[in-house]
Amino acid sequence: LLCCLGLAALLGPCLACPSACSCSIKKNGRLLAECAYKDLQEVPEGLSSNVTILTLSANRIGWLGQGSFIEVPEVQSLWLGYNQIGAVEPGAFALLVHLKNLDLSHNKIADFPWQDLRNLSGLQILKMNNNRLAGLPRDAFHSLKDLRSLWLNDNELTTLAEGTFDNLPSLSQLQIFNNPFNCSCKVFWLKKWTENTSVSITKGGSTLCVAPGRLKGRAVTDIPDHHCVAPSVQLTYLSNLDNTVMYDGLTLTLHCSVAGSPPPEIRWKIQTSSRRVEISGPNVARDGNVKQSQERFLVFKNGTMAIPNFSKEDEGIYTCLAVNDVGTRDVSVNVALAGSENPAEDLLRDDPQASHLGGQSCYKGDEMDSSSAGEKLVIVYHMPRESKSRAGGAVPQVYLGTLLLALGIVL
Repeated sequence: LLCCLGLAALLGPCLACPSACSCSIKKNGRLLAECAYKDLQEVPEGLSSNVTILTLSANRIGWLGQGSFIEVPEVQSLWLGYNQIGAVEPGAFALLVHLKNLDLSHNKIADFPWQDLRNLSGLQILKMNNNRLAGLPRDAFHSLKDLRSLWLNDNELTTLAEGTFDNLPSLSQLQIFNNPFNCSCKVFWLKKWTENTSVSITKGGSTLCVAPGRLKGRAVTDIPDHHCVAPSVQLTYLSNLDNTVMYDGLTLTLHCSVAGSPPPEIRWKIQTSSRRVEISGPNVARDGNVKQSQERFLVFKNGTMAIPNFSKEDEGIYTCLAVNDVGTRDVSVNVALAGSENPAEDLLRDDPQASHLGGQSCYKGDEMDSSSAGEKLVIVYHMPRESKSRAGGAVPQVYLGTLLLALGIVL
């Protein structure tokens, strides 16, 4: 009798089970808590800490709190499909580090604490299909190195960020059908990814475009290549001073020409010795008024930037970026300014980087050739001897001489 009582005392904690559930030990030693189809409105209390399989499917659970699974830290399989879950608090799953299978399908989840997945590196199956998910962070699944099967079908996803399925070396099955994809060029990467991946993309339904109108009803994997073209960019030097007297200083003008589909936006980055500036769009209106505070750099809608009274303080790297939904391209030039009595000779002597160009000049409309990567644009003007005597004046009179070119392009 004492032996039986002792055995019962040992097994009792292992078999602790809420009244609404039935618990048993499987042949493999895992403890199963079967709580499906019990009309439960919340996760029941009183579960054993040794539970490794917890079935809560087909109940009326509508909310998961931070402590909903605090009693079952060893759980490996958690089935929550066919409930009414609409709210999930951050931290609800964060401590379930042994979890391998998680089923949240057929619920009402629109917002999910994706950061909880960072701790679930052993997760192998994740079912989130038939919910109300309208978007995913790009890095939602990046820590799931063992994930083999991912179900996202029958949600409200209109787009997916490029790289969503990167860093998933074990992924072998993906379901994303029956989502209302907007087939702008933001999802063009998905077409290319499906063409090259070894992942099996289940076609239980169709992965179709809902928008734009010209692609409605067409498969995402069938978006025409010409519909989306990555940006290309060229940078051109322009000058309004050709052998003229420079009473008001040099105006440096750079023109950025871009192409692509959809038409790329033009952005500028400027890095000098004293500051860094980023300009995300034109700051000069049609009437000539400057919209933003960066009046030192005038950016026009046609891709032109002008820097009036360009001086030594403005020397630095000027970068034009072309950005569209397919990608980003940039081109840079490192601009330096030099004045000399004999500009050609002085430049060749003082700037070995420019010497191999043999006095090549840069005139209005010259393009920055990418073959000159890593070099720089040196603007050299001619300062006559007589102007030196007036160098202390407010506005020195100088003459634009030779513009010698050592281009700095970074693609």
